[in-house]
Amino acid sequence: MPGRILALLLKELAGLWRDRKTRFVILVPPLLQVLVFAHAATYDVTGVPLGVWNEDAGIEASELVRRFAGSPAFRIVADISGTAAAAAAIDATKVAAVLHVPQRFSADRLAGRTAAVQLLLDARRSNTALLVQGYAATIVAGFASPAAAAPLLTRQWFNPNLSSQWFILPGLMVIISVLMAMLVSALSLARERELGTFEQLLVTPLRPEEILVGKALPGLIVGMIDANVVLLVSVLWFGVPMLGDPLMLEALLALTLLAGVGLGLVISTIARTQQQSMLGVFALASPLVVLSGYAAPVENMPQVVEWLSRADPVRWMLVIARGLFLQGMPAGVAFVQAWPLAIVTVLAFAAAAIAVRRAVA
Repeated sequence: MPGRILALLLKELAGLWRDRKTRFVILVPPLLQVLVFAHAATYDVTGVPLGVWNEDAGIEASELVRRFAGSPAFRIVADISGTAAAAAAIDATKVAAVLHVPQRFSADRLAGRTAAVQLLLDARRSNTALLVQGYAATIVAGFASPAAAAPLLTRQWFNPNLSSQWFILPGLMVIISVLMAMLVSALSLARERELGTFEQLLVTPLRPEEILVGKALPGLIVGMIDANVVLLVSVLWFGVPMLGDPLMLEALLALTLLAGVGLGLVISTIARTQQQSMLGVFALASPLVVLSGYAAPVENMPQVVEWLSRADPVRWMLVIARGLFLQGMPAGVAFVQAWPLAIVTVLAFAAAAIAVRRAVA
């Protein structure tokens, strides 16, 4: 039995490597995605184009505007002269926000009265608008009461520089490896049908469980290779710390990839061509990523959606990967996420076993 499985495994790996297009899909996109996402996908907002509508010539108003100009979060690009000009600048996306300082701002400040300022936001990009609002509120609060703000000392645990790359790359490692494992597995039986070798496979001495293992291992191997490539690039190139146990990470990654392999094999038994398999993977990839909490926290999702996300293996591994990278998650804490992941993996692989057995029966 091990010899037959090994022969099938070598056949699958040789087929993947011999096809130039498949070889390109397996090796190049993961590296490109790491480089693009690490630099382009960021939760940091800097250099926000700001328009200033300052109706007060006093020193207090000028100091407030200087604080906005000196902040890395903002870049003053326009002097606004009135309501119509503010509306036109926002409508044309020339600015993302307009700071309006009213005429009596300095007088109210010097007299000890409450001095209000207004921030007009372009909320068509709601996430950016919320971040800009938070940055502006911090600047105004520090200007309004610098004495009260001075004793506040802030320390960011686990991510001292608040780098988005430290948050994005561990999750990207999980998503890329799972999708690649799913893709390789989804192409396996469909490729046999498309090349006309499926019937030849059925007349070999291979039993259904041997075919299942032989078709599952290439996806697991490719997924682990891609995961470790992303891991090395994250640590060595982007400087993301790896504080946890690497062996625990590798073991739980393999468990997650088995779930992806199971889903890919189910798709492969349904599809008749490799193109159909790829479409099936892409159709399933979107909900897997959305429900994983990669972009939006699972805790903020509606209750029904949160329950659906529990069937997503990527969700559980994302928490483990980020915990192992940034905070050295101990085994006991990782187990809380690992046992639901194990259940999802068993169910996915059981579904794959049933589908493969029916396909080759």
